[in-house]
Amino acid sequence: MADYRHPEVLVSTDWVAAHTDDPKVRLVEVDVDTSAYEKGHIKNAVGWNWTTQLNDNVRRDIPSQRQFEELASASGT
Repeated sequence: MADYRHPEVLVSTDWVAAHTDDPKVRLVEVDVDTSAYEKGHIKNAVGWNWTTQLNDNVRRDIPSQRQFEELASASGT
């Protein structure tokens, strides 16, 4: 991870496993096909649909800060 431009924003799988029950951490799984989330996901993670929740179909862009804050709030993050 040290070669990544912003290694401070990455965590290891061990870190994730150690924080699945941490009330200060919310893991989010993002996918175009959210049926994979229904089949199995990281404990306590929420699932977001890339196409309908993280992609503004009118502007063809990611959500605005306000839209992202609303999505995060609705997901308990």
